[in-house]
Amino acid sequence: MSPVQEPSSASGSEQLDIARAWLGDQGEAIIAEQVELARIPAPPFDESARAEAIAVKLAALGAEPDSDELGNILAWFPRRVDPAGQKPVIISAHLDTVFGPDTPIEIRREGHVWRGPGITDNARGLAVALAVLRSLRHAAVTPGHSALFAFTVGEEGRGDLRGVKHLLRNGSPLRQATAFIALDGSGLSRIIHHALGSRRLRVTAAGPGGHSWTDWGRPNPANAIGNLIHRLSELDLPQDPRTTLTVARLGGGTSINAIPAESWVELDVRSEANEMLRTLESQVREALAASLAAEDARGPVTLTAEVELIGERPAGKLPVDHPLVQAAESATRALGVEPEHAVSSTDANVPQALGIPSIALGGGGRSGDTHTIHEWFEDIDGAAGALRLLDILAAVARF
Repeated sequence: MSPVQEPSSASGSEQLDIARAWLGDQGEAIIAEQVELARIPAPPFDESARAEAIAVKLAALGAEPDSDELGNILAWFPRRVDPAGQKPVIISAHLDTVFGPDTPIEIRREGHVWRGPGITDNARGLAVALAVLRSLRHAAVTPGHSALFAFTVGEEGRGDLRGVKHLLRNGSPLRQATAFIALDGSGLSRIIHHALGSRRLRVTAAGPGGHSWTDWGRPNPANAIGNLIHRLSELDLPQDPRTTLTVARLGGGTSINAIPAESWVELDVRSEANEMLRTLESQVREALAASLAAEDARGPVTLTAEVELIGERPAGKLPVDHPLVQAAESATRALGVEPEHAVSSTDANVPQALGIPSIALGGGGRSGDTHTIHEWFEDIDGAAGALRLLDILAAVARF
């Protein structure tokens, strides 16, 4: 890695050219660091080992990393500042993977392809963020807006975007950010400017339970949950805005020869529009009430039920004519790639819902089998993803 240069008298344009030229030669270094980081386990709610590795790398750059209460790792460019009164550009890349602590993390190379859990999501985003920060420090670029590189915890699954939610919590001065860019996964064409919202619900039905023979006839929570699932499967969901409801997990009971005292189901509700999330949750509650009533008709006791919100990601949309999207389009076309507008769920959901101009981008390359142990990444375009991010930053941070 190149040492950080001292500030020079070069113009902003010359500094950016220096950064771009240096970064363009970093393709092999980026993939090497990506593999290194992918080999460090970062299971849900325990990203500390990978966070520490990132912090060590940032300290070696002289970037003075901080860690907040949740474990997010933060580094300012060009120097650490008090965020109060600042309107930084925030670049985020999430530290965590979907894989639990019992998943063996084996990253191997097969020809031009690297395979293993988390090799792309989000080791690629982390490596690209680090490379861009190095290029800025190498060239001693002078931005109009400070940049905050945030390596966040809890993006995946039950993490529920907890890292970025903490970063932008009520009262945080970072809510005044000029822009927010999330680096997540691979690819060069997609510009995710439309945040896919979700609400995750755990529905629990409970009753007295009993013996499967002598107490047969009592209301059965499993029957009520089954009835609920059937009713939900018959809902007519809109295609515009696209909305989905997935029965994701279910369980309950203690024995094959007992009426369960409790049964539960977890639901993943997604939509491109926040109002549909609220509407669909109301429909879930109505279907639950009807299912309970049908089962309670057995008598002589009644069931109780609870709907618990276990995850929430707000929806949002940045218009395609917004300067941030336009900057991303220009940077993409400069690489000879036609941009594609996309919808997805990323760290950018939270700032977008708060009114902060936000997009998410891939870090280049190709990948597949994401969120499986067979995940793979092919480095087909070297530093292109990092160069795209650098050019977008040049536009929004005014290098």
